Amino acid sequence: MKKVLRKYRTDFLFPKSSFITGMGSAFDFTGNYYSFNTSKTPELADYKAMQSDWGMVGEDIKVSVDEIKEQISHKD
Repeated sequence: MKKVLRKYRTDFLFPKSSFITGMGSAFDFTGNYYSFNTSKTPELADYKAMQSDWGMVGEDIKVSVDEIKEQISHKD
């Protein structure tokens, strides 16, 4: 199965983190370790998040359709 490159993310408004970042956050006693993605208005943030969520749904459907087409072509 080939790897699918994703254009959208379901965690759009959340920061990207790594294992090291997670370890460092254990020692964050001030509570401001992470910086979240921001938008000018709450409506714009909702729009961007919903667009990304539905984009993920579309990508998942496309991957499923491609896999089914591949399975059908191997049966012939």
